[in-house]
Amino acid sequence: MKTDSIKTNGLVLLIIAGLIAAISVSRWIDAHRGPLNAGADDESLYLNGKTARRISLAFNGLAADWYWMRSLQYVGKKIINLPDNVELDDLGQLNLKTLAALLDTATTLDPQFLDPYEYAAVVLPSVDVNQAIRITKKGIDANPNAWKLYQHLGYIYWQQKDFQAAADAYGRGAAIPGAPTFFSAMKARMLAEGGSRDTAREIYRQMFEQSNDDSVKDMARRRLMQIDSMDERDVLRKLLTAYQTRTGHCPATWKEVEPVLRSLRLPLVADAAPMDPSGAPYVLKGCDVELDPKSEVPGK
Repeated sequence: MKTDSIKTNGLVLLIIAGLIAAISVSRWIDAHRGPLNAGADDESLYLNGKTARRISLAFNGLAADWYWMRSLQYVGKKIINLPDNVELDDLGQLNLKTLAALLDTATTLDPQFLDPYEYAAVVLPSVDVNQAIRITKKGIDANPNAWKLYQHLGYIYWQQKDFQAAADAYGRGAAIPGAPTFFSAMKARMLAEGGSRDTAREIYRQMFEQSNDDSVKDMARRRLMQIDSMDERDVLRKLLTAYQTRTGHCPATWKEVEPVLRSLRLPLVADAAPMDPSGAPYVLKGCDVELDPKSEVPGK
């Protein structure tokens, strides 16, 4: 018993020493790498995935978590000064050249760690779609029975309007035991109406329900509001066009068409302006309708 206790204590001390060493090395690198040039790109990785895996010994999972958190912090620092309505799947305007390497290293250290694969599928397509596809396929190779990865791959191809490839991804996912029944339906929908709003609504609804990442769920929720708002604005534009045809002019205020708005059962604010799915009033622009600048609904 005493020997077992000594061994256990030794292992604990070894783990603690490993953690201290990892933190110390990280701090030493940060302290000695020197300032970045003003025009330089993001900080680069000092270790690639294979090297990091080799030197992390038995701490691969812990190291993978560190690279995963570093990925989130890296993106977070980039978007901190952007408008609130910038979506997680539309970050191509940022200089996220290191993100693919961070996610790749995290998944090399722990190939069964699924969260980085999902993040790669959502964020990377607007930055580097080839890397997004490569990392997601890497996840499928390491986790052939993880049906969520086929869902992520189908999402990437759908975003690129490659509906045949998206259908193939959903079809392969449908063959996995335990995969949700919607995979077969999504395969058929991709082939029949891949670019429709109904298809987009189903993709984001499934993403919202299946994801464990709060930022991804929030992105999906806002995209769902966007799709609903597009449908509502189509209806409102038809209403405004009909009013112009009947009266010869566009309404000056929403009050002029309030009776029709109420018949549509749209929620209205005090001045009869209809509200978008986020609760912000739509803005009347002649015979057109726009989102309020303060709306939570994505504008693009």
